[in-house]
Amino acid sequence: MSEYIIVTDSAADLPASMVEELGVEVLPLSFTIEDHTYEDHPDRRAMPIEQFYGLLRQGKMATTSAVNVSQYTELLEPVLQSGRDVLVLAFSSGLSTTYNSSAIAVEELREKYPERKIFTVDTLCASLGEGLLVWYAARMRQAGKSIEEVRDWAEENKLRFCHWFTVNDLHFLKRGGRISATTAVVGSMLQIKPVLHVDNEGHLINMGKARGRGAALKYVVDEMGKRVTDPQDQVIFISHSDCLEDAMIVGEEAKKRFGVKDVVYNHIGPVIGAHTGPGTVALFFLGSER
Repeated sequence: MSEYIIVTDSAADLPASMVEELGVEVLPLSFTIEDHTYEDHPDRRAMPIEQFYGLLRQGKMATTSAVNVSQYTELLEPVLQSGRDVLVLAFSSGLSTTYNSSAIAVEELREKYPERKIFTVDTLCASLGEGLLVWYAARMRQAGKSIEEVRDWAEENKLRFCHWFTVNDLHFLKRGGRISATTAVVGSMLQIKPVLHVDNEGHLINMGKARGRGAALKYVVDEMGKRVTDPQDQVIFISHSDCLEDAMIVGEEAKKRFGVKDVVYNHIGPVIGAHTGPGTVALFFLGSER
């Protein structure tokens, strides 16, 4: 069996320690703030994540950039030259052009290296939802599963990776065109907190709303209860934009209500945090459906 590596991108929001433990490669996406562009690495070497959210709270604007074809080629080609195969697990095509760039790069590299196996999967996932899929895939690789087995499992199961989250500041969703300016103003005045998820096409969808932060966090856990499968055997992932205490409220409630085995927490990185703002809490788990 040929040796292969798993490649993902920084939108997966995996902790740096987990990236090392899993032995995966992470291609950094980019973000721009205060007229400077930075690469988003799991270890946050370009900018501490607390500094990034501090700037957003001060009213600074952040924009993001997807990975282009040449960036994928530059990362993958040395791997192929060394005799190893590659499986790419990419950020949802419903939210970014990152997957499309990977697909073009893979096609070009297949022509150049016909003896190598090179695959890419549109995970239709984001943040630690994508990270959770990568975690499962990397553990399968460590257990000796072939590149085809892992690819097929990812394709067959990606729509079981549930994404449920709530944001604290409606104005970031307004800026991204997710809600109207009127909705943002009225909602903020009434302390309305939207609850969103990522659908089967990998798009961000507004699913409901709650009055107040506590009710919104409970709503997210309630949704888990409707669709989670075998929770006592699961590790769930929770990402947050600089609000660990609220994330832990969700994690502890999920453990108490459903008996989940363990919870992994990490920050939402700048690539997604630029669009959701500070105070976002997102819950990811395996379910019967999204």
